[in-house]
Amino acid sequence: MATAAVAVEDEDGGGSQERERRGCEHYDRGCLLKAQQTCEECSTVFGEYYCNICHLFDKDKKQYHCEKCGICRIGPKEDFFHCLKCNLCLSLSLQGHHKCIENVSRQNCPICLEDIHTSRVVAHVLPCGHLLHRTCYEEMLKEGYRCPLCMHSALDMTRYWRQLDNEVAQTPMPTEYQNMTVEILCNDCSARSTVQFHILGMKCKSCESYNTAQDGGCGIPLEQQ
Repeated sequence: MATAAVAVEDEDGGGSQERERRGCEHYDRGCLLKAQQTCEECSTVFGEYYCNICHLFDKDKKQYHCEKCGICRIGPKEDFFHCLKCNLCLSLSLQGHHKCIENVSRQNCPICLEDIHTSRVVAHVLPCGHLLHRTCYEEMLKEGYRCPLCMHSALDMTRYWRQLDNEVAQTPMPTEYQNMTVEILCNDCSARSTVQFHILGMKCKSCESYNTAQDGGCGIPLEQQ
């Protein structure tokens, strides 16, 4: 917004001095101002978008004010819905297709530890229901595939699990480990299983995921006891 110089009297009443001010010629920082999108006198537009609740001025980005969120969000509005339980505006594609966690948007992003609810960065909803900034989610996938909070798979890993099935089948364990079993806990379905130990991974018997963790010691074959 352009700045204009305005003349004011010196304290002793004589002469004048120049000071800078923002806005059109009708804007004066000494006045009681009414926030609005345009100047009543000259019709200067202060912002392509203006919210009379948040008093937000901005360029037009298809913004809309969500009363339930209590803030303005980048739209367009018709592409989003407000999830009452998550307490956040989400893409329409997620309506009825995401796991809700009450007030999950009021938690900070577990990657960058910054606020999610008021962030301009789009929130990404993981299958487990936890939220990450989309940019943080994309960076996370470069290093791993699991939610940093609950260790649930952050995306559909079915295709990779089937590839791992083939690798396990083609990689026999040494003789002394071939009959060894181990107790595991699945991070995806929370089921416990007793499965054959393998260095490449141990598959959950319930959901066939390899996103598992050892939940006890290895079982020693009877013939070796």
